[in-house]
Amino acid sequence: MTGFPHDLFAELAQGALPFALIARDAENVELLTGDVVDVDLLADIPLTDASGAPHEVLALVPFRQVRERGFACHDDGAPLRCLIVSDRTVISRAEALAELPSAPVALRDAGFDIDDEAYADIVRRVIADEIGRGEGANFVIRRDFTAAVDADPITAALTWFRALLEHERGAYWTFAVVTPGHIAVGASPEAHVSARDGVVTMNPISGTFRHPDGGATVETLTEFLRSTKETEELFMVVDEELKMMSAVCSDGGRITGPHLKEMSRLTHTEYVLRGRSRLDPREILRETMFAPTVTGSPMQNACTVITRHETSPRGYYSGVAALFTPRTDVILEGESTHDLDAPILIRTAYLSGGRLRVPVGATLVRHSDPYGEVGETHGKAAGVLGAIGAIPRDRPAPAVLPVAAAIEETIDEDAPAAAARPLGSDPEIASLLSSRNARLAAFWLNPQAAPEGGGPFAGRSAIVVDAEDRFTTMLAHQLRHLGLDVEIVPWDRVSDAQVDAAELVISGPGPGDPRDPSTPRMRRMREVVARRRTQGRPLVAVCLSHQILADGLGIDLVPLDQPHQGLQKTVDVFGEPASIGFYNTFTARVPAGTTRIDAAEAPEVEVAADPVTGDVFALRGPAFASIQGHLESILSRDGMLTLERLVAAALSPVTA
Repeated sequence: MTGFPHDLFAELAQGALPFALIARDAENVELLTGDVVDVDLLADIPLTDASGAPHEVLALVPFRQVRERGFACHDDGAPLRCLIVSDRTVISRAEALAELPSAPVALRDAGFDIDDEAYADIVRRVIADEIGRGEGANFVIRRDFTAAVDADPITAALTWFRALLEHERGAYWTFAVVTPGHIAVGASPEAHVSARDGVVTMNPISGTFRHPDGGATVETLTEFLRSTKETEELFMVVDEELKMMSAVCSDGGRITGPHLKEMSRLTHTEYVLRGRSRLDPREILRETMFAPTVTGSPMQNACTVITRHETSPRGYYSGVAALFTPRTDVILEGESTHDLDAPILIRTAYLSGGRLRVPVGATLVRHSDPYGEVGETHGKAAGVLGAIGAIPRDRPAPAVLPVAAAIEETIDEDAPAAAARPLGSDPEIASLLSSRNARLAAFWLNPQAAPEGGGPFAGRSAIVVDAEDRFTTMLAHQLRHLGLDVEIVPWDRVSDAQVDAAELVISGPGPGDPRDPSTPRMRRMREVVARRRTQGRPLVAVCLSHQILADGLGIDLVPLDQPHQGLQKTVDVFGEPASIGFYNTFTARVPAGTTRIDAAEAPEVEVAADPVTGDVFALRGPAFASIQGHLESILSRDGMLTLERLVAAALSPVTA
């Protein structure tokens, strides 16, 4: 239905029915109303009615749904809430602005639940105890800005939605979702995943540039874009989302960008990932839970790290709002009946029981400065609070000043945010952005046409043993591109019979200390590597498994002085220079200058190592080869060629 019933918002304010307001373009606002149903699993989201006819559903997916994938979380019981849409009204943005309430909503007792020093200490611990122990490349740890709200909650939601419509720009979705006991109002910059006509899109966004007073300029933005931390942070989240794309898309996905995501108070950098899939959109959503930009990588271990350092549940923060819309085109057999549009639930204010909560998080990497990450959380909270009019709109809170103090500043809150000229088209900015791709693997940037003749290993097969790092999905996609028939098997499900029967075993990467055999995962990965090496059966070992292989050959394992998480290096791999991405905290190390070692059952093992440090990059011996780096990473410009060489070496009785 299109048009504007003038008593509509008054009816909504009375709380007579659940509703959602969504702005996805510059012209219109969609009003969705209907009944609310809570379900347990994503697969239970009811996309059809009792007769089997498809209908539209808006689902609020809480963070606790990661349990569906066996991941850890603080379980707060937040419902997987579905609004079964019975009526859709399209309202012009101008009409909505004219009718929505605008009186300021006062806040009391405002401030962060974790103070600045405590949050800075969390940052230090994560860098030292998690990244420093090899638990992952990056982690997102949140804290919450909270305040008391005395206003009627639905009126507050409508007021804040109006403020976002008027004052925020660049959002992917601007929305208000009002259901019994749960209100969410936000302007999310990031589309997590969409599926339209069989094309799956993901939109990793990373790096946060807080606009200075007076707005962003070419000069200030240039300094941000040249930051090593911000650049590597973006590359790492692209790698993590490509893992997901490779799991749900037959073509593995390819990337375009980078672009700027320019908003009223913040600017981010982003890539777009696309691939084709015939999966049910609920399965696509399940396989992509949740974005590494709000959790970390590798995903499974990131969830464990979050439970260690966040003391309370996340609720809907870092979950998604998922709109399932029936397709109207001709559906081919096996294709989904619904399209999916699912932004990440960030830059969102939650209101329940008279309390406002604005969760914000910073991405912690090896380069992180604790107080810089404190400032990032202030900037993100100020972005939401300024947009809804809770603090002055035209001045972001200082990096180390509590946001609660900023609320007391006396600035005209009704003045719209100053119009900022787009900076992404500036020649210097555009050049800086495009130059990033020179560092990346062409395999993921270019269309991935099937190789002639089916690839060099056509007709051969392999299993990939997943040690809880879904880099294995990207690795499997590359192996298939080389012609191999590939199956991924989790470490806790692979049997000795499968290990013995496989023509080729790729023993995969994973988090953790390779020297510690106490965990079931590390013990099993050691068994897999040792079993294949002892049998003299073809084996390729990657990252963690490379370290385990080296340990079995009597090579020392040591922690690096500085973790190589998301680090690109050009190294010599048996006489060929290769640009490779590294994600390791530990390394195998030999005396400088070592090129060969003798080990039991493996004489004359070739060693590719740093000539100065002795850090081992690759090993090659009878029916096995290994690599410390991630040849599947977007950072591995020579990844495909090196992978082909290592597979050939493992499959050949004579070293290639």
